[in-house]
Amino acid sequence: MAEPLTESQYRSLAQFRHALRRFQRFSEEAARTAGLTPSQHQLLLAVRGFEGPSAPSMTEIGEALQLQLHSAGELVARAEANGLVERAPDAADRRRTLVHLTTEGNSKLEGLSFQHRDELRRFRREMNDVLRELD
Repeated sequence: MAEPLTESQYRSLAQFRHALRRFQRFSEEAARTAGLTPSQHQLLLAVRGFEGPSAPSMTEIGEALQLQLHSAGELVARAEANGLVERAPDAADRRRTLVHLTTEGNSKLEGLSFQHRDELRRFRREMNDVLRELD
């Protein structure tokens, strides 16, 4: 049976949740400042960070963002209308639609990614202390 948590561990869990929310708020505000919605930022990152052999398909984007296929399609359509991504049929399987970043989408993502890297470094230092308390 698991040992009960100490008051200090409850405080650490609370600090962890607070730090996560602060990071999320930072990310949302950074996206808006860059002229994107937070969802568009997540989309750009999912496309650029996709690990597959080609660009991600609509299904793979939905999975990466934990969205239903129709919601992923709406998000991609809005991003495409804003010049952030392009859709193209998969040459190997014309039934699949692949999503690529445009130059504009890539540029916006790069700027946001530099900011996020710096914030994640700060977050890591804070989390090291919090997580040590939970050991």
